[in-house]
Amino acid sequence: MRAHTAPLRALAVDDEEPALAELLYLLREDPRVGEVVPASTATEALHRLGRAGRADPAGRDAVDVAFLDVSMPGLGGLELARTLGESTAPPLIVFVTAHEDYAVRAFDLKAVDYLLKPLGKERFAEAVRRVAELVGAGQGPRPASPGTGTVLGDHVPVELGGVTRFVPVADIAYAEAQGDYARLHTRDGSHLVRIPLSALAEQWRPHGFVRIHRSRLVALGRIEELRVDGGNLTVRVGDRLLAVSRRNAREVRDLLAQGAYTRPHAG
Repeated sequence: MRAHTAPLRALAVDDEEPALAELLYLLREDPRVGEVVPASTATEALHRLGRAGRADPAGRDAVDVAFLDVSMPGLGGLELARTLGESTAPPLIVFVTAHEDYAVRAFDLKAVDYLLKPLGKERFAEAVRRVAELVGAGQGPRPASPGTGTVLGDHVPVELGGVTRFVPVADIAYAEAQGDYARLHTRDGSHLVRIPLSALAEQWRPHGFVRIHRSRLVALGRIEELRVDGGNLTVRVGDRLLAVSRRNAREVRDLLAQGAYTRPHAG
């Protein structure tokens, strides 16, 4: 955790250019705020945080707080907040919107504040004060809650051609670790998501996934062959042969022998 005197790092997301400009102005005018990361879509925000996060030696998110518009094309602010909440050290959330209707859902996501447009300087300053107080008290960024389930319920938000879509977990054959990210492999291709494989291993176990290697997670129902060659174990998933580590071999054998999975439906 950074010292409480360090300036806050903030993410600002709004798809309307004048609203984003106003939000950036208010953040940059506040002496408690240092770096500000702007984004006009949720997808852009995730990309920008991903690039910053890889450079962060402490493994924290790139920001202390995210100021999110609620209603945006594609992935909205509520869904983006849920996605950020699955990271290892999620930022505090402040929603900024012209709509009062989402307040209950926003606070269900443990938002620090809910600001209505047009933004007033005093009210905005109060929201920043709350964030600074929580960060100074060591309550943000907060560690992710264990056992939170799969990302956005049974779906994972991914980007495809600049469009955010939701891939059912049941469509995923296996996942591979790529640093603090995971690459999800489906019949139609692969997608990179900002969540560690270790988190997926715990969250997806009820969906019939098993860790076969420290860098791979496989849907048991997609395993078509189990091969043993010179003491080395591999499984065939589609046209891929994937190595099973010695550490995970016994569990994989036992689960396959018991049929302890439900074959997922491939859409």
